Amino acid sequence: MLCIAFFCALLFGACNYNNKDDGNYSKQFNAIYDTINNYHQLTKRQLVGTRYLDSAFKRLKNPFVNDRFRFYSFHFVYERKAAHNSKKALAYADSMLAMAKQSVTRRQYQVNYAEANFALGDAYFDLSQFSNAYKCFYQGYYIGKRLISNQILAEYTYRMGMVMFKQAHYLDAANFFKLSYSQSRAYKDDFRAFYQRQELLDNIGESYKNAGKADSASVYFKKTLEYIDSNNARFSNLAGMLETARGVVYGNQGDMALITGNYTLAEQMLKSSIAINFKKGNDNKDAQLTEIKLARLYLKLNRQKDLYLLLKNLRTQLDSLPNNDAEAGWNYLMSKYSQQNNDNTAALTYLKKYSAQKDSLVKLANSLKRTDVTTQQANYDKQSEIDSLKNNNKRQLIFIYIAVLLSVMAVIIIFLIFRNMKQSKRDMLAIKTLNEQINYQKENLVHTLNELHGASREKDRILRTVAHDLRNPLGGIASLSAVMATEDYTPDQLEMLSLIKDTSYNSLDLINEILEATNSATAPIRKEWVDINALTTNSVELLRFKAAEKHQSIKLHLPENPAQVFISREKIWRVISNLVTNAIKFSYDGGSITVGLKNHESGVEITVNDNGIGIPDKLKQQVFNMFTDAKRIGTAGEKSFGLGLSICQQIIEKHNGKIWLQSNPTDGTTFYVFLPFEAAAV
Repeated sequence: MLCIAFFCALLFGACNYNNKDDGNYSKQFNAIYDTINNYHQLTKRQLVGTRYLDSAFKRLKNPFVNDRFRFYSFHFVYERKAAHNSKKALAYADSMLAMAKQSVTRRQYQVNYAEANFALGDAYFDLSQFSNAYKCFYQGYYIGKRLISNQILAEYTYRMGMVMFKQAHYLDAANFFKLSYSQSRAYKDDFRAFYQRQELLDNIGESYKNAGKADSASVYFKKTLEYIDSNNARFSNLAGMLETARGVVYGNQGDMALITGNYTLAEQMLKSSIAINFKKGNDNKDAQLTEIKLARLYLKLNRQKDLYLLLKNLRTQLDSLPNNDAEAGWNYLMSKYSQQNNDNTAALTYLKKYSAQKDSLVKLANSLKRTDVTTQQANYDKQSEIDSLKNNNKRQLIFIYIAVLLSVMAVIIIFLIFRNMKQSKRDMLAIKTLNEQINYQKENLVHTLNELHGASREKDRILRTVAHDLRNPLGGIASLSAVMATEDYTPDQLEMLSLIKDTSYNSLDLINEILEATNSATAPIRKEWVDINALTTNSVELLRFKAAEKHQSIKLHLPENPAQVFISREKIWRVISNLVTNAIKFSYDGGSITVGLKNHESGVEITVNDNGIGIPDKLKQQVFNMFTDAKRIGTAGEKSFGLGLSICQQIIEKHNGKIWLQSNPTDGTTFYVFLPFEAAAV
């Protein structure tokens, strides 16, 4: 279960990581993008594509910023190009700008912000809000200029070319279109790039045509058709779009022939253009404008029947697909047709309608022409420079504040360093004095320790000398008193002799323990592998006679498998004997003493248990001290010197072992000794 939970956690984490918005499209939206892009490349399929987009987008659980941006972008294109609803297009462009401001990377923000501003500018331009349009165009241009991005700048220069064209600055328009064509090389090489590039070539030709440069116009119209033909194979699946593009160029070539007086070619090219773009899904509005050009040709050639049939046909089209530019031309031509047929009333009616429409178009054109785009751009550039200078001033002011703050901090730091240096000098002097005192005290301590060491050795020497010098006379006194006790003396004399003998033997025991204590503290221990069962048995057996004097019994419990321990046989024998002797001394007549031995993983444990007088709690911490005050008289009046347990502890510690006890006045005392098997290895 834990593995499954861990795997699920990893999978969830991986999914979250894959779903992280990195500034691109999500994987799910990429598939939608390819499909909707195919729909939008076919004018007659744009509505189907937009409906598919709405349906597919609803199924996206967590769309990225780019997904939502492109969703609004597709809707903008549909409303502007297909539905011709500029107000809705403006709303979608505004949503594009809102999405651009939510970008997760700087590059994404810059690219989307520029595109959104161009879209807003287009919508404002369609709504004749030219000042707003130029402002938005400039915002996109400013981003492209800062990034040195020809991809963005190409969009700006294309729009400036369109503005110049509508302002009748045809040569300026041609130059902007040429610049945009050059910059468009930065586009991704796809159908959109191709279609805009062929449109730019055609726009250059049309600009030259309106500027009266017929030869240059013809060259660019020819270039446009050659460019379209050279991409036939690449975009064979979009043959309808290529045909529409050719239709527009044919219309322009027909108009060019009309201007230069080649009426036969003009009629041929205009009819070819109309035949192409009058088809459903193609550029019907361009077909209507081309029909106006053909009607002008018929009017010029006085072909009234052809003129009437064409205008009648066009009327039906305009009723279903309004076109202000074509509507004005239609009223003008109907006025002329009526005038030629002596129908002055109808001619006047059509002329009035034409005049009203023309006034509206002229007013709009004048509004457009009043705006000097170049001046506005210069103003925007100046304003941008002013804003940049303001920002620089703010930054410089911040830098000045920071510099002042750093200067103040530097002064404070220098002051603190200077003060610390002075303090450090004082501290160094104090430390030097302290070091001298410490060194002096150290020398005194070393001297004192050496003296103590010497005194300790002298003490041991004196103790051994005194003990050695006292043993012989005390031994002699004990022997003489024992011999004299066999002679005939009075009871009082025998009692005094017995007292002399006991005192002598007690004194000998004290001397032996003093010698043992000094030897245990200084003498090195020689160790060997010893059968601990045999050693314990030997110690106990030698003391059974002493226990029998007080009618006591000693029980011995040994493990079946004897253990070999690397120890000093004589020293450990003394420890066991000392503990058993103490048990005999402090147990009552007829008591029982138990000696046990247990094997452990790392060593052996020896226990000596009695049911004697026990050790009070207040004395337990003192019994292992040399010359302790915790000395007590045995149950038969045996003398205690307080050295035995201290000697035992010294021996056990030299074997890296432990010795401890448990005792209470009712149950007696148990001593524990632990000896490690590997004690000799250290």
